[in-house]
Amino acid sequence: MSKIIIVGGVAGGASAAARLRRLDEHAKIVMFERGEHISFANCGLPYYIGGAIADRNELLLQTPESFYRHFNVDVRALSEVLSVDPAAKTVTVKDLAKGETYAEPYDKLILAPGAGPIKPPLTGVDLSRVFTLRNVADTDHIKAYIQEKSPQSAVVVGGGYIGVEMAENLKDAGLDVSIVEMSNQVIAPLDIDMACDVHHYLEQSGVSLYLNNGVQAITEDAGGLTLRLADRAIRADLVIVAVGVRPENKLAKDAGLATGERGGVVVDEHMRTSNEHVYAVGDVVEVTDLITRQKSMIPLAGPANKQGRIAADHICGLDSRYIGTQGSAILKVFDMTVATTGINEKTAKRLNLNYDKVFVWLPGHAGYYPGAQSTSTKVIFEKETGRILGAQMVGFYGVDKRCDVLATAIRAGMTAFDLTRLELCYAPPYSSAKDPVNMAGFVIENLLTGKVKQIHWHDVDALPRDGSVTLLDVRSPQEFMWGRIKGFENIPLDSLRGRIGELDSSKPVYVHCHSGMRSYIAARILSQNGFDAYNLSGGYRLYNSATS
Repeated sequence: MSKIIIVGGVAGGASAAARLRRLDEHAKIVMFERGEHISFANCGLPYYIGGAIADRNELLLQTPESFYRHFNVDVRALSEVLSVDPAAKTVTVKDLAKGETYAEPYDKLILAPGAGPIKPPLTGVDLSRVFTLRNVADTDHIKAYIQEKSPQSAVVVGGGYIGVEMAENLKDAGLDVSIVEMSNQVIAPLDIDMACDVHHYLEQSGVSLYLNNGVQAITEDAGGLTLRLADRAIRADLVIVAVGVRPENKLAKDAGLATGERGGVVVDEHMRTSNEHVYAVGDVVEVTDLITRQKSMIPLAGPANKQGRIAADHICGLDSRYIGTQGSAILKVFDMTVATTGINEKTAKRLNLNYDKVFVWLPGHAGYYPGAQSTSTKVIFEKETGRILGAQMVGFYGVDKRCDVLATAIRAGMTAFDLTRLELCYAPPYSSAKDPVNMAGFVIENLLTGKVKQIHWHDVDALPRDGSVTLLDVRSPQEFMWGRIKGFENIPLDSLRGRIGELDSSKPVYVHCHSGMRSYIAARILSQNGFDAYNLSGGYRLYNSATS
């Protein structure tokens, strides 16, 4: 009878334990967890703080007792594994309740300690009113502080997924909230042009943003906390530090296991480390990016669960393989949804890929059906083949399902031409006959087949205003009056055919509308009448959002 020890009892570790038992009823399985709780809903912690999840017990998906009853796994909570001896095949464990230390032997070992929150080396980061969020105990501390002290204001340091979720939930809990972010945008997997929509919406929702701004120190007085930023000081009653996570790799490094450039434990396709008897899964491991094939750290719950299953499969003799992470992720921002999958433009540019991008702005369901709101979609594709490399979506309806379709397309190696052929569900309350995913495929297809040429929002200000090119706005006169791009003249689309003689066909024409749809039609009219026409992808809406 084999004995498997698992270090860590949340996503990857719990998944591995359950799969091991389903595959081998007779194995001895021991799971050590440093904290009090196992298999808790890590991603749900902010929503308990904000009140969307009212019952704390809903976060506890399993207890040590229920896990034992279901899976006959020896779960030892409040047990910290201090070291691993790969030669002796033992772990040294400290029982945190009793203060006793002992050795436990194994045949196979799975490391699933996860990643811990980064605490930057700032003055004041350890003050009692400064919190991080990783586990249920952290959540309890934050919740208790809000209930007992009734703080009025909070600052979230860091604008990543956890930071933005915490900002929303602190706002829902009744606090005035600010986000301080060192870079020029929130949600790093987004490109700046997509993040701008999130910035505008956060501010409309009452969250103050301090971008391109780092916290230099935190000080405390009787009235609260002062955060000294690069260009100002702001006050708060509590601070959440959410600047990222780093892999909990000490056990692995001390045991002599190989780690990568960013500290992640190096594993093969079976999640096996540099020691054949030791596996590692979850946020502690270095993964291969599915698209770029480069090594990366992508801490997400979905991959962690899959990796736990794969490690268990391999231990039990199955040839399961983990072939890469594509970074599919989604975020609720009040009523807005933000979703990403695959690589972003920043990565494509850094790797010097031969790529292009399109922007699509379309309603989440039929425009004539009540409640239609448009979603902003950005798709990155390979120029030579049209293969989809990445997608980003920001909107209010149907974002999740469409990003999931695009994530599936990326995993399957599909091209824009394949997107045009997808037969997706349609009824007016849910979609349009040509779904936005289909439309993204059509837009890319038009580029790849030479039916249209495009420019992007970041190219507009560099266009000459000396008369050597024609700058054309085909929106309605009222839209033109509400806001315009400098140097563009207005000829509404419906008037273009009758006024085309006013334009000089020897000059390139750069044309835009609100979203890029009417200007695409205008570009087709112009190109078939001998003009060298370029459509502004994403239109005035995107240009205005990204530059305002």
